[in-house]
Amino acid sequence: MFTGIVQGMAQVIAIEKKDKFQTHTVELTGAMNQGLEIGASVAHNGCCLTVTNINGNRVDFDLMQATLALTNLGELAVGDRVNIERAAKFGDEIGGHSMSGHISLVGEVVDVIDTPNNRTIWFEVPQEMIKYVLAKGYIGLDGCSLTIGEVEGTRFSVHLIPETLQRTLFGSRKVGDKINVEFDPQTQAIVDTVERVLASKSL
Repeated sequence: MFTGIVQGMAQVIAIEKKDKFQTHTVELTGAMNQGLEIGASVAHNGCCLTVTNINGNRVDFDLMQATLALTNLGELAVGDRVNIERAAKFGDEIGGHSMSGHISLVGEVVDVIDTPNNRTIWFEVPQEMIKYVLAKGYIGLDGCSLTIGEVEGTRFSVHLIPETLQRTLFGSRKVGDKINVEFDPQTQAIVDTVERVLASKSL
């Protein structure tokens, strides 16, 4: 389980492509590496990956073909950075909201609006999935637990403070970038339940 509080960014320093999967080597330093063991779960842009090898600050993760195809991790190149969060431990403060590390889909940045003290980013998701995006609700974007601002059609916005912009990839995101989206599971459960109840009443 993850909380959506990104610890920082890490650089991809090597990518080894293999048959139907590939290995990413990421440089993890400081608290992101402290006590890390093989088999541990680490979220990369919100996607839960398993540590397969540790060599000092160089940490390996294997990515299956489905992960590469269904998330923005398949677009990474050596030198790119990813948002990193270690798995939550029992007793940790939950500063964001509970996240599984299982990506729902990839959305797209469609507008970036900068003001002196924050940045507003607009995203677009498929029409059939916008029902899970509710104003003032929670959403996971590239591993960050964020509060949804406005919802218009198939687009929604989030408002980002300087701390988030400094700590995560959102400080450099631009129009056209692909973003991993994890919908809040409680929101999904409520929406799906309401839909089922309404459908049963119409029969």
